[in-house]
Amino acid sequence: MKILHVITLAELGGAQSVVINLAGKSVQDGDEVFVASSEHGEMWDVLHPKVHQIKIKSLRHSLGLADFIVLKELNNVYKKFRPDVIHLHSSKIGILGRLIFPASKIIYTIHGFDSIRVRYRKFLPLEKILKARCRAIVGVSNYDLENLKAEGITENIHVIQNGIQDFARKDFDDAEDLFADYRQNADTKVVLSISRLAPPKRFDVFCSLANQFLNENLLFAWIGNKTEEKNIPKNVILLGEKKDAFTYYKDADVAVLFSNYEGLPMSLIEALCFSKPIIASDVGGISELIDGNGALAANEDLHKMQKTITFMLNNQNIYDKFAKHSRRLFEDRFHVDVMYNKYKELYSVIAKK
Repeated sequence: MKILHVITLAELGGAQSVVINLAGKSVQDGDEVFVASSEHGEMWDVLHPKVHQIKIKSLRHSLGLADFIVLKELNNVYKKFRPDVIHLHSSKIGILGRLIFPASKIIYTIHGFDSIRVRYRKFLPLEKILKARCRAIVGVSNYDLENLKAEGITENIHVIQNGIQDFARKDFDDAEDLFADYRQNADTKVVLSISRLAPPKRFDVFCSLANQFLNENLLFAWIGNKTEEKNIPKNVILLGEKKDAFTYYKDADVAVLFSNYEGLPMSLIEALCFSKPIIASDVGGISELIDGNGALAANEDLHKMQKTITFMLNNQNIYDKFAKHSRRLFEDRFHVDVMYNKYKELYSVIAKK
C-alpha cells in the first residue's frame, strides 16, 4: 500500500507526532510511505529513514497567493507517486488537499476542531463546503466529534484518539535528576508544564498558581518557551525548548496544562505514559485524559488547582493511586498501537476501493 501524509508545517508538534508515529508504523508493516510538508522543520530529522520526504518550498502556515503554487505541487506529487491513501493533517492542508486530491482516497484528521470552530472561525464555511470531499473525517477526541456534528458535519466522521510510543520503557539514567540544579533540596516537588508559550496556552494561570505556593517547597517548571519572560514568580523556571522534552516527566511529580482550547494534547498523553497525575483546564478533549488520575478546573479556579495539588502531594496513597490510573489509561487507550490499528483499518478500507 502507498500512503501519502500531508501536513502544513514540519516543525515538531502534536499533529507532527501523529504523522511521525503513523508513518513509522506503516513502514514497519511493509507499506511505502511518503510525507509532504514545508521545507524546514525538525520533523524531517526524526521520520523513519525509509519514509520518502517531500519538501514543498512554497508551503506556509497562512493562506495566500502562493497556495496556487502549492496546489500545483501537490498535484504533481499525486501524479508522480499515485498513492492508494492520502492522509491530510491540519486545517490548511485539509482545505488544499481536498481541493486537489481525489476525494475517494482522502482521510482528513482535524487535530483539534476548536482551532477552526473558535480561533479561526472564518474558515468554518470552507470546512462545511468541503465536508464531502473525503472518505473520512477524523476527530482526535469525542469532544471534537460532538462539535463536528453540532456544525452540521455528520457524514463519515470518526474518533481516533492520539497515541504515542511507550517512552517510559526507554532506558534512562535514573541517577540523573533533570531538575537537580533547580531544586531547593531533595524534598522539592516539581510541577511541570510542557507547552508552547503562546496562545491559546495560559502561562498567566500557571504563574498565578505558582504564586499560591511561594512559601512551599514546590518548583514550577515550564518547557517550550522561545523567549524569556519577566516578572515571573520566584518558584517558576523557564527551560526553553528541549529535544525529547517528555524525558523531564520522569523527574517531575505533577503535570499541568492550562489553555483556552485544546484538541487532545500530546504533552498530557506523555504525562500519562510516565504515570504522572494531571491537573488541567476543563477545555477541549482534556477531560478524556482524566479518569481517577487528577482533576479538571476552570482557568479561574485557582483554589481548586491549589487544593488538588496540596492534597495529592501530602497523601502518598492518593498520589500513588492517581499515578497508577494515569499509566493504566495510557496503556489501554493512548498507546501508539491503539491509534495505529484504528487508522490501519481506515487505510485498508480506502485502499480496497
